[in-house]
Amino acid sequence: MTLPTLGTERLLLRPFVESDAAAVERLAGAREVADTTLHIPHPYPAGGGAWWIGTHASAWEEGAGLTLAIVAREAPDALLGTMGISIVREHARGELGYWIGAHAWGRGYATEAARAMTAYAFDTLRLHRVQARHFTRNPASGRVMQKLGMRLEGVHREAYLRWERFEDVAVYGILAAEWPPTA
Repeated sequence: MTLPTLGTERLLLRPFVESDAAAVERLAGAREVADTTLHIPHPYPAGGGAWWIGTHASAWEEGAGLTLAIVAREAPDALLGTMGISIVREHARGELGYWIGAHAWGRGYATEAARAMTAYAFDTLRLHRVQARHFTRNPASGRVMQKLGMRLEGVHREAYLRWERFEDVAVYGILAAEWPPTA
């Protein structure tokens, strides 16, 4: 099963290719990016980008998730970040996960890509719920969720241990009946 490509006004969300591996390691492995995520290592190990990219096709084929590269339409080889959704089919639920390279912060790319992925989750994957989480010390990620029409459902206090400190995590969600959000 081929991974899809999603388009927005400015962006393409396309399958990762082998040549993206070095950019993944460089961009995701930057301390300021890795610090705002739960699973990205810092420093990013050599070869880790290729290994990670190699997991995408099987996750999609198994129905467990979809991970796509975020690139500008006019520069489809220049990685900006990633947008993914993990899928729990038995509950018709997906959870967004994303990162944007620090060089591309503040331009609305995460929101635009998350909107495309959420629409795909509801319209094509026929999910009932899409949720997302962020460290409370990263309010920019929370604003992405709010712009999607997601509701803050609560804060899990000190729910994750990241780099020897416990992190509070805000949980947001939106249901298919609430999509698309009204302005």
